[in-house]
Amino acid sequence: MGASQKWVYGFGGGKTEGDASMKNLLGGKGANLAEMAGLDLPVPPGFTLTTEVCTAFNSNDKKFPDAVDAQVEKALKSLESKTGKGFGDAKNPLLVSVRSGARASMPGMMDTVLNLGLNDETAAGLAELSDNRRFALDSYRRFIQMYSNVVLDMEHYTFEDILENHKDNNGYYSDTEMTADNWAALIEDYKKAVKEELGQDFPQDPKDQLWGAIRAVFESWMNERAIVYRRLQDIPESWGTAVNVQAMVFGNMGDTSATGVAFTRDPSTGENTYYGEYLINAQGEDVVAGIRTPQTLTKSARENMGDNEPSMEEALPEVYAELADVFAKLEAHYRDMQDIEFTVERGKLWMLQTRTGKRTAKAALKIAVDMAAEGMVNEDEALLRVDPMSLDQLLHPTLDANASTDLIVTGLPASPGAAIGEVVFNSDEAEHLAKAGHKVILVRTETSPEDIHGMHAAQAIVTARGGMTSHAAVVARGMGTPCVCGASSLRIDYDESVFSVAGREVKKGEVITVDGASGKVFAGAVDMVQPELSGDFAKLMEWADRARTLGIRTNAETPADVETAKGFGAEGIGLCRTEHMFFEADRLAHFREMILAEDKTGRIAALEKILPVQREDFAAIFRIMEDRPCTIRLLDPPLHEFLPQGEADVEAVSAATGLSARQLMVRAKELHESNPMLGHRGCRLGISYPEIYEMQARAIFEAQAAVKDETGVDPIAEVMIPLVSSYKELEILKGRIEAVAKSVAEESGKAVNYKIGTMIELPRAALRAADIAKHAEFFSFGTNDLTQTTFGLSRDDASKFLPDYVAQGIMEKDPFVTIDQDGVGDLVQIATERGRKAKADLKLGICGEHGGDPASIDFCHRIGLNYVSCSPYRVPIARLAAGQAAIRAKSP
Repeated sequence: MGASQKWVYGFGGGKTEGDASMKNLLGGKGANLAEMAGLDLPVPPGFTLTTEVCTAFNSNDKKFPDAVDAQVEKALKSLESKTGKGFGDAKNPLLVSVRSGARASMPGMMDTVLNLGLNDETAAGLAELSDNRRFALDSYRRFIQMYSNVVLDMEHYTFEDILENHKDNNGYYSDTEMTADNWAALIEDYKKAVKEELGQDFPQDPKDQLWGAIRAVFESWMNERAIVYRRLQDIPESWGTAVNVQAMVFGNMGDTSATGVAFTRDPSTGENTYYGEYLINAQGEDVVAGIRTPQTLTKSARENMGDNEPSMEEALPEVYAELADVFAKLEAHYRDMQDIEFTVERGKLWMLQTRTGKRTAKAALKIAVDMAAEGMVNEDEALLRVDPMSLDQLLHPTLDANASTDLIVTGLPASPGAAIGEVVFNSDEAEHLAKAGHKVILVRTETSPEDIHGMHAAQAIVTARGGMTSHAAVVARGMGTPCVCGASSLRIDYDESVFSVAGREVKKGEVITVDGASGKVFAGAVDMVQPELSGDFAKLMEWADRARTLGIRTNAETPADVETAKGFGAEGIGLCRTEHMFFEADRLAHFREMILAEDKTGRIAALEKILPVQREDFAAIFRIMEDRPCTIRLLDPPLHEFLPQGEADVEAVSAATGLSARQLMVRAKELHESNPMLGHRGCRLGISYPEIYEMQARAIFEAQAAVKDETGVDPIAEVMIPLVSSYKELEILKGRIEAVAKSVAEESGKAVNYKIGTMIELPRAALRAADIAKHAEFFSFGTNDLTQTTFGLSRDDASKFLPDYVAQGIMEKDPFVTIDQDGVGDLVQIATERGRKAKADLKLGICGEHGGDPASIDFCHRIGLNYVSCSPYRVPIARLAAGQAAIRAKSP
């Protein structure tokens, strides 16, 4: 950290030192401000302290690098020169905003201070300079309130209560009714509150104010809400945030001034129409904080919403026309939908921010497909624009238009989607109940960044205040959570845990349904319908299928799941877990009979009772999948899992089997293992009790023959032997299965179409892949167990402490969610290389939970697997992720 390192970059005012390509260093906001300044757009000048300052500050006991002070002083002098104003000059004061700006957008998660540089003297100077004492004092009281909350760590409500008291005493409803004298009296009360709580006066020196604010923004990178948001959005702590110091422009200077937030396309639907809100005579936090409900940007939006307040297009037509030109220029330049913040100061437009806009999955699809059709991006770029995980929003039911409903309240349709859940009124409770398995709807007067954990836990969010660009709306859209904002007739009594609308009360714990697409909230649970996946979705899937080389299969064993996966485009079954079939009531008794049998003859007799139902299980799957390959894993779990556990269960099985409860308990004790995950399971059962695997193989092959007779289609079975660690295990069991296949072919007069392979889920199997491959036609990597056995972790128990490992940087991500490429991935790669060296045409796939994780799919593509297999609802996600992986691999 030498003195020669550049820590501060200027922008605007005719001289700009950065551009959009420097996002990692300048943060998204700083880089885009520099880029807009370079495009000659009206950007108030300023300077950016880089993300490297943040990293150095937070890793060096909250001390700034030596050269930062001098570089900030130099940048401040340059800013004074560009604006013709002096920082701390009582007659011509330079005022600045201090804002965060990480490389990834984190709306509302870190701190902002506006109007910095105001004190008793400069406020008087601003009043004289602007000839508007009310405006100057309004700006000063906002600054005291914001600075005290962000930097001095006083509660926001301390000041809100004082303001409400002043309004009540004067009989006012709105802040805009407050006069200059009212603001002056309020400011004195604000300063008294600071003195009483902190024992010191509110800081008057602008330099002290500036460094306090810069320090606070860097510290806010490590605040609780930012940490939670980073975890939810997968943003590394090491990235840090930049700080942007920018000359203030004022939207609160009267009726020709305004502030607003806009999107160049609708972030909920993707429609190519301007979408946004503004407030006359206001500052930026008034729009996004949801304290005042804003007005629409366009006349058509106002008419569609039935709003009577004039749109910006009608109230400020000349500035709106200029803004529309800027929208077109920015979208064409960035080739993506933009989220823009702007201020109008006495009729002059200023651009305060542009960034790639957060959008719903539906909007992302439409924008990507439309921009490709418009020639703005090509198919590959369009595919890369859509987050595969966001597709999950589109794959679940929506409200049935024909269902009977009981409407409680209507607000703004802030984030689409439908959800049913119990009403809760605070975020801690939402998180607690969600962890306990409840589906909850978070109902608040308005949300703040401190609510991020509750918003994540909730199925949907409802707020009484706030507009379409409020904190609740923006965060909900980014999470894909349904949201209704600005339901102004809704009144919440937090003390009594109840909300009311026109005298109707809804208590905590009562069930409601939220429809974010229409802005409606209904009583009770409303019927849902399955989604129709056509139009933009189908087009994007078509492009993804064209781009990808990985096959996409599904993990499924019930006809309903198999049908769902096929509808989503699954090209086969990568994992059919046969043990799930044994837990059904009509066959569990027979399977328990087999376990409890005292010899092989007894076991075979019990298995013969299971054979017909197991055969029909497989036939049902083959009928649906037709000629698509179906990988069927033979029995994997240890036998004790099928035995009765509780006393009542033991008695019921005793009555059904004629065995005494004592005999059952003795057998259960015999089968008990200290570590069943590493015990008598998988192929080890097949070695000890070959009749189990022989029955399952017969059921598979007889089902194939029957379906071929019935439909004329030749089903493809891939018989998978689990938990192999030695080629000898596979060699022995393969011989037994082949003998059954030969027997069924002779009995039916038809050859059966099958392959035999194994799961690679133990480190030894990966290392001995060359030996094992000589006896296998395919490998399927069972990365759930391979992760457990590589790390020596129990997946069921690791969740208790893995968050600590991720938080402390020991692991970048939970290895059960995203494959550990360095360790587990290395074993997969070793097995791939050694297996294919021994058998060039060896088919390779993955069937653990990682098969539906985009980062893991990218890894699978890079090492040359043939397919991934995932749960049915992850199939479209996997198709898109596989297409993106192929596109990235061919990029230079």
